[in-house]
Amino acid sequence: MTKRARTVTVTWPEANARRIARQALSDASLSATSSAERGPAEAAGAMLGAHAQVLSAAELSVALRLPGAVRTDVRAALWRDRTLVKTFGPRGTVHLLPAAELPLWTGALSALPTGAGPFGGDVRMTPGQTEEVLAAVADALTGADLTIDELSDAVIARTGPWAGDPVMPAFQGMWPRWRQVMHLAGHRGVLSYGPDRGRKATYTNPGTTPLPGPEALAALVGRYLRAYGPATPAHFAKWLATAGGWANRLFAELAATGAIEEVTYEGEPAWVASGDTGFSAPPARGVRLLPYFDAFTIASQPRERLFPGPASERALARGQAGNYPVLLVDGTVAGVWHQRRSGRRIAVTVEPLAPLTAVTLKEVAAQAERVAEVLEGTAELTVGPVTVGPHA
Repeated sequence: MTKRARTVTVTWPEANARRIARQALSDASLSATSSAERGPAEAAGAMLGAHAQVLSAAELSVALRLPGAVRTDVRAALWRDRTLVKTFGPRGTVHLLPAAELPLWTGALSALPTGAGPFGGDVRMTPGQTEEVLAAVADALTGADLTIDELSDAVIARTGPWAGDPVMPAFQGMWPRWRQVMHLAGHRGVLSYGPDRGRKATYTNPGTTPLPGPEALAALVGRYLRAYGPATPAHFAKWLATAGGWANRLFAELAATGAIEEVTYEGEPAWVASGDTGFSAPPARGVRLLPYFDAFTIASQPRERLFPGPASERALARGQAGNYPVLLVDGTVAGVWHQRRSGRRIAVTVEPLAPLTAVTLKEVAAQAERVAEVLEGTAELTVGPVTVGPHA
């Protein structure tokens, strides 16, 4: 990678404070957020997508970053206003992404290197079969909202019986062969989620034309560094679940064009978007309750600084962030929490990793009330052990 003189030195507290401020996770940044200028799509864009495998967690992630917002505001943006899109995003997992940014996302994600994949030769499709399935998905979903069974029938009818071979291990049986490329269909911009039909999800073709790969990747790196920089190519590769060597080459190319610049971060070389070297946000203060797989906890690096000491043991699952909702105190993970709904009652249990001061406990109670407000219920707070396991 091209070497440059590193004239800017950034500490963890400085980087963490800026990340928190840019995602409206501090009291000051949240109070400065105008609902007239910033809605669910802008909030999702600032965090680089809201993880939505569990849609209620994504609704909470987005709404907590907007003053007074509730889950129905996020749902309206998704299904009524269509300013948000539910589709396959980073790491091949379901995310809420801004509709206006879908060309960027699909251009970048479809340009990521692809390996052999996790499936054996008796399951894996050939490149030709993959393209045939993607074309069939695009055609079947154009102008339609189909359930997974309806889409499966349509794909098999357009390709052949081989696409329907039940060879993919699933939760309670075997899925047809073609489903191994559903996330690729999302990355190509030919598949996204449609409104639920009763209890069943539907899929549609959003009609997106992806940006050219190099342009989209450059833009995504810039967006990533503004949200989570300073960062290294290894951090970026981990966030996308892609190859580290490829990320090294990409950063080298962008450095050569002047799109990114090198700084010293915690004593090591790292990168920021060109010219984005200001780290003047006030120190991170206050309390937040962040849900499962909140983007901030997933992308912030180095992870051992965000999850210090006991937090790494209690709030991570084999080193993976997101499996537990976390208590954030002054910018670092200081516990875990869980919520259970019964009618309008939202039972919130917070397990701190160290005794809380009276002031902090009061803030925890306020945050529990805010969580319940987003979920359109009434909070009942318990401070004590969280007995459920990860991702429960």
